[in-house]
Amino acid sequence: MEGMKVLFPEERRFEIIKQIQRAGRVAVNELSQVFGVSEVTIRTDLQILVDQDIVVRTHGGAVLANRIPVTSLALRRQMQVSEKAKIGAVSASLVLNGDAVFLDSSSTALAMAHYLGQHREVTVFTNSLAVAQALLDAPGVTVVMPGGALRRDTISLIDEDGLDFYKRYNIKKGFFGAHGLSLKEGLTDVSRVEADLKQHMVKMCSETIALLDATKWGQVGLASFVQVEELNCIITDALAPDPLVEQVRALGVKVIKV
Repeated sequence: MEGMKVLFPEERRFEIIKQIQRAGRVAVNELSQVFGVSEVTIRTDLQILVDQDIVVRTHGGAVLANRIPVTSLALRRQMQVSEKAKIGAVSASLVLNGDAVFLDSSSTALAMAHYLGQHREVTVFTNSLAVAQALLDAPGVTVVMPGGALRRDTISLIDEDGLDFYKRYNIKKGFFGAHGLSLKEGLTDVSRVEADLKQHMVKMCSETIALLDATKWGQVGLASFVQVEELNCIITDALAPDPLVEQVRALGVKVIKV
């Protein structure tokens, strides 16, 4: 339609998810009109979401699969896709051959993992099954995971009693996503157990690097896991709000916009 903003496929699929969350279901013909694309394109979008276990196809449309929570990695992977890819590429460039690093279970850390395939003699510590899977075809990367209970929404393993496992290793850099960043609360997560793990891992890493797209600046989640001044670096995208970015830089934290 004339005047309609053209969305990238990932952006369109995320908007489809939001429409299903609001209305309970969607119809192919209605989505075709809303987004100004063919019904074939919409069916392709829905099939991709089906393959990711986000939606279930119905006659002429789709519904949400098992009322998947907003915190689900499957949903978060649909958000800010191009921004996370840029952040992930720059983050991976900070990892040197021979480094030992930690990647959390965030969707931005997962985007970073896809750029580590050409590294050599790198050890990645992670509690994310998705990160581990992304590195299956990276022969130069050794993946080390603790045990724990499976959290299905984040596709991660959590063992609050087994965190001392990491003390045996010298982890140079830790890469952390977050629900939000504010000057008062620092980096926050919507999950208490995930925040507790991240808080522990911050202490285990020589350098703490936050991976945040612009939508996370000024947001506050349920639980804090690190204060802003404790960060060594934040990698974000070009739309991060300049006033808050400058306040963070004034605290001595390096901010890289990509």
